[in-house]
Amino acid sequence: MKRRVLISVYDKRHIEEFASALAGMGYEIISTGGTLKKLREAQIEATAVEDLTGFSEMLDGRVKTLHPAIHGGILANRGENVHLQQLDDNGITPIDMVVVNLYPFKQTIDQPGVTEQTIVENIDIGGPAMLRSAAKNMDDVTAVVDPADYERVLESIRNGALDRTERRKLAAKVFRHTAQYDALIANYFTDEAFPENYTVTYEKAQSLRYGENPHQQAAFYKDPQQTEMSLASANQLHGKQLSYNNIQDANAALAIIAEYDHPAAVAVKHMNPSGIGVAKDLQGAFAKAFAADPVSIFGGIVACNRPVDADTASKMREIFLEIVMAPRFTEDALAILTEKKNIRLLEVDMEKRESASHRLTAVNGGVLIQSGDDGAISEDELTYPTERRPTEAEMADLSFAWKAVKQVKSNAIVLAKDAQTIGVGAGQMNRIGAAEISLKQAGSKVEGAALASDAFFPMPDTVEAAAKAGITAIIQPGGSKRDQDSIDMCNQYGIAMVFTGMRHFKH
Repeated sequence: MKRRVLISVYDKRHIEEFASALAGMGYEIISTGGTLKKLREAQIEATAVEDLTGFSEMLDGRVKTLHPAIHGGILANRGENVHLQQLDDNGITPIDMVVVNLYPFKQTIDQPGVTEQTIVENIDIGGPAMLRSAAKNMDDVTAVVDPADYERVLESIRNGALDRTERRKLAAKVFRHTAQYDALIANYFTDEAFPENYTVTYEKAQSLRYGENPHQQAAFYKDPQQTEMSLASANQLHGKQLSYNNIQDANAALAIIAEYDHPAAVAVKHMNPSGIGVAKDLQGAFAKAFAADPVSIFGGIVACNRPVDADTASKMREIFLEIVMAPRFTEDALAILTEKKNIRLLEVDMEKRESASHRLTAVNGGVLIQSGDDGAISEDELTYPTERRPTEAEMADLSFAWKAVKQVKSNAIVLAKDAQTIGVGAGQMNRIGAAEISLKQAGSKVEGAALASDAFFPMPDTVEAAAKAGITAIIQPGGSKRDQDSIDMCNQYGIAMVFTGMRHFKH
């Protein structure tokens, strides 16, 4: 019996070559609409679906293939005599292959100014139904959804036949494809922040050599609808492929640099900033970020929010850096930095700073979901509990330090002075431990500096240590039962303290 293939595709890349090859192997082709027209224009013989169903397309094309003559031919179990008899009784011929891809829902919703009516019309109904039918009946039917698989399918047929293992792989791809399609549709229409079912979908961007450690497997997936500044949309200009840890660190660096509007540079190690600098130009900002911790920056990740010029590139070349990210690199800067074989250079569009989307954290047996930490403070939300209020210069340092501490792993303490971090205490089990690390790192620079804490002080020991070291201003959320102890300690040493009313835990 002559084998039969149904072809109905929106993405028509290589479809003439594929259909022609199938026809040459003896397949009878059934097709619809634009696909049928394209095949006939290529002199490929094809039968219209309506000639099988006896019904013309209706409802502006919404109903074409939703018919027993189609789905019966796809879903019939060839090993069930009852199924075969029912096909015969109804004059239905089995369909052995379904080649379908879907209306471009994702591309439609990405279009600026698109109407919901247009979006709704680009929700494919018949396509997913045929694909799912074919994939379900993988024992007898080959389902092909991706043009990239055309040659693979032809090669298997030339070599004898597509076996069940191959058809099962193709079926799995179909179910992944339709699952993503449905997820995008569901997410578009969902207004609740946390609905009863939360479905996410990602597309594989690259395989990774390994994960955090060489014995762990890993891959990098991207959000198909992601548009804001991110590694997923970065353009790598130079260097070897990013590693799992590179991606983690670089993502942290982008989150930090997004906090600053003036020329800024940040150096990151193990997802914490080793140094942040803001200045009138990028060269000055990078000099501050480097000087903040010239030891930890070695082998680090650097993000800049201004184009990297030759002068800045020359300074970067003097040290070993894993990655440099910026909106752009001048030709001279590229010439300087690409002399180093292993440095990775990434261009990132930093204009697209959208509100942070949901953040997902895997836990055993489930996932935690929360909105991004977009919390920012305004002047009218601050309170000043101490006898002395900060000076204008101190307030500038406090504001800078508060933006920085938000991006440091808890427990976190950041010291800052003149738009530069001078000490960072990250990820400690107690707050005084984080303070001691940052104070030791700052050394003699601590005199007259500002201190930021990501959460309140449970006792006044951190304030006392800061005061004895020379800190003159502190910013913290407040809200401890023992706030008054810290306030009294500040007043004893003449320190100005600011309460934000907002904490920034980062676990």
